[in-house]
Amino acid sequence: MNQITEARLEQSGAILWWVALAAVLVAAVLVLFFWHKGRRIPGDHVFRASRLSRGNLLFPTQVAVSPGSVLHYTPEVVGGREQSIHIAHISSVLIDRNLFFSDVMIETSGGASPIRCHGHRKRDAIAMKQLIEKYQSEYYARPAGRRGADGAPRAQPPDGEA
Repeated sequence: MNQITEARLEQSGAILWWVALAAVLVAAVLVLFFWHKGRRIPGDHVFRASRLSRGNLLFPTQVAVSPGSVLHYTPEVVGGREQSIHIAHISSVLIDRNLFFSDVMIETSGGASPIRCHGHRKRDAIAMKQLIEKYQSEYYARPAGRRGADGAPRAQPPDGEA
């Protein structure tokens, strides 16, 4: 009887080890999945919200500011959601500074839905606003014929060509 009890204990101990191993593997796959979905999007000026802020624990939102546009990207379980606004169509940038993080709202001149993102560091929110204002100033400083579709300056045509 004692031998049968010991055999059952050994068998149940082995089963517990396999269950624990499976749980660790599932947890590792989930951590890898959420890390992969939250990786930084390409670009020189990308601002990612903190995972500790509201709505950003699993899928942190990101804002990329370029000379031609502002891109708001939020990853989802399958795919992601992107919203982009041309630099010339931005009418205002509102920064709501809270105790730990800042919320940023970028409004358009056409009245379409603004970009709203929560949980950015205060210095990132200020840098976003300064970059947008800088790129808008550069965009409007160029003559109308020298503005490209992406906001970048067009190449100067050779002399004699229009």
